[in-house]
Amino acid sequence: MNNNPTLGWDLGGAHLKAVLVQGDGRVLQVLQQPCPLWRGIDKLEQAIANVMSSLPTVPQRHAITMTGELADIFPSRDIGVALLAECMSRSLQNKDVRIYAGPSGFVAANSVQAHKQSIASANWHASAAFIAAKIGDGLLADIGSTTADLIMLHHGKPAALGYSDAERLQSEEMVYTGAIRTPVMAVAQQLPFAGEWQRLAAEHFATMADVYRLTGELPECYDMADTADGAGKTEVDSARRLARMAGRDLEDAPMAQWRRLAHAVRSRQLQILQAALERQLSRDLLPEGAPIVGAGAGRFLARELARIMNRNYVDAAELIPAANGSSEWAGVCLPAYAVAWLGVQEAAWH
Repeated sequence: MNNNPTLGWDLGGAHLKAVLVQGDGRVLQVLQQPCPLWRGIDKLEQAIANVMSSLPTVPQRHAITMTGELADIFPSRDIGVALLAECMSRSLQNKDVRIYAGPSGFVAANSVQAHKQSIASANWHASAAFIAAKIGDGLLADIGSTTADLIMLHHGKPAALGYSDAERLQSEEMVYTGAIRTPVMAVAQQLPFAGEWQRLAAEHFATMADVYRLTGELPECYDMADTADGAGKTEVDSARRLARMAGRDLEDAPMAQWRRLAHAVRSRQLQILQAALERQLSRDLLPEGAPIVGAGAGRFLARELARIMNRNYVDAAELIPAANGSSEWAGVCLPAYAVAWLGVQEAAWH
């Protein structure tokens, strides 16, 4: 096996993730950069430069997957795919750059036009292909900052009903709810408060990061997105934003009351995810004992869903070898690791 390292890239609409992988699959380095792509392609160029400057040596091989083509700076997804591939080629001059096209494998950056439908938002497929190769049968629950992927794995391969974003939204294999950036108003419209049902504002006053700071479940190192009001990320800041969702001020109730409200929002998000998960499991593909595999910044929710569903739980980090203790971060950035791992296996690079 070629022992030259491969750098896997996941081009998201809010974050750029990169994982450097040795030829034996070991993680050498994991990097994540905020990348608000909706503000311009220059944000991606700067994030790429930040990643490259953080590496001890410049790798020659780059495996790329993406979801950033959905950013509204692009007039269409096809154009987004082409412009993101062009940006990566321009930024990684004279390097071997390959773009992941799902079941079609890797294609050269100058060949994306013929594969754009397979390239668009294929990062879930990379993750599912890697996990399936490792465990055979199970269900991948990759719960990120913005979305959750719930992918059946059967006989060592992804067994998804849909492939495109539209198909996966329809099949609920992608649920547009995440542990950080999702607005609270997208999760609940009313909640119990002080013994009554309290309607919530349909405003971007608070996000799920506020909720999980108050429940104590969101690790600070994963909490990279801007807050709804641009203010701080303390418990008090989060409670103030959550109170605003209920048309109230922080001082209207003790902190314990805002924590209870946060747990109520958490319960609603779990209900959304559980319903989608039950739909996948109802396909009856999994043998008894097949696990739910959790990944992403919100994988604490995957662990809770496994408990609720009485399923074994495996953390993706347990399947990722790393000499320097970075398996957990690679599990957060699973598509970037997975696309690098798949790139290592790619015959064209041997």
